[in-house]
Amino acid sequence: MRLLHTADWQIGMKAAHLGVAAWRAREARLDAAREIPRLAAEHRVDLIVVAGDTFEHNGVDRRAVREVAEMLQRAPCPVYVLPGNHDPLETGSVWEQPVWSESGNVEVLRVPEPVDAGAAILYPCPLTERWSNNDPTAWIPSALGADLAADRIHIGVAHGSIAGVPNAERGHPVAAAHSLDYLALGHWHSTAIYGRTAYSGTPEPSRFGERESGNVLLVDIERGAEPMFQTIRTGKLVWIAIDGSLREAVRELESIADPASTLIDCRVNGFLAAGDQSMLERLERLLAGPFVHARLDRSALLPAPDDDQWVAQLPPGYLREAAARLRGHGDETAAGALLELYGLLPR
Repeated sequence: MRLLHTADWQIGMKAAHLGVAAWRAREARLDAAREIPRLAAEHRVDLIVVAGDTFEHNGVDRRAVREVAEMLQRAPCPVYVLPGNHDPLETGSVWEQPVWSESGNVEVLRVPEPVDAGAAILYPCPLTERWSNNDPTAWIPSALGADLAADRIHIGVAHGSIAGVPNAERGHPVAAAHSLDYLALGHWHSTAIYGRTAYSGTPEPSRFGERESGNVLLVDIERGAEPMFQTIRTGKLVWIAIDGSLREAVRELESIADPASTLIDCRVNGFLAAGDQSMLERLERLLAGPFVHARLDRSALLPAPDDDQWVAQLPPGYLREAAARLRGHGDETAAGALLELYGLLPR
């Protein structure tokens, strides 16, 4: 059988850290989600699994909840949706809204018990709270004992962090895949495959530093065989974090093919000589281009300790005298003040 595994849509995310560009990130999340029913039809999947965090929180606007439900209704196959830690199954949750009972092909996985999904048996692990130290998959081994004789594919659906993986996000530790044919997980935003267990990752990146995000997984499963995976790109925006020298930053920015769909977080470091002023101006011009969002952090950029040429270019008087005194201090605070003075040079 073939399934499309996705998770962590987090519809309703504010993306406030992007300022005026936040609306582009929110719209991109919806656009990526809209791809999923189309991909299901294109690849002729038997079912879609959404492994938690469909919504950013349980206070998401009712219209957004209805839009997502109606979007899933357009899929050409059954869709199984798991409550995650952002949208747990609790009083007043998004899952209590009537639109879910109107969705004939969409089933919210509300109870930790086996679900008949035709050629497969699903073992859903819905979450009822934001954080917990309990393994949501702990009930599966006893249920599997009765079901393993069935000549069907056994698929777990859970949301949490694989227990024992270093630097994993906290909460809801998930054990190994038990005797399942496949364990579909959500919670990590990066696509990651561990044998019969996998994270699809979020279909649209949500922040800088996410690796291998912006995907869904197409999974082919045969009883008793290792699953076969195809990663499909769905992300609409590209998030690039740059951390390097002025020249490295300029070179990387100039290599970006589609700035109109790119967000930049640029941090430059190293020493700045008087002759580098034009390079800094070039960097600033590039960042003022058609990027969706661009942020420049110059806090790690320091005036070159052996270059006094730029001090002489400051207007005579207290500015030049202050720069000369600051150069004698050599600490981080003085260096930051020097860089501010450097910015007063005529351009």
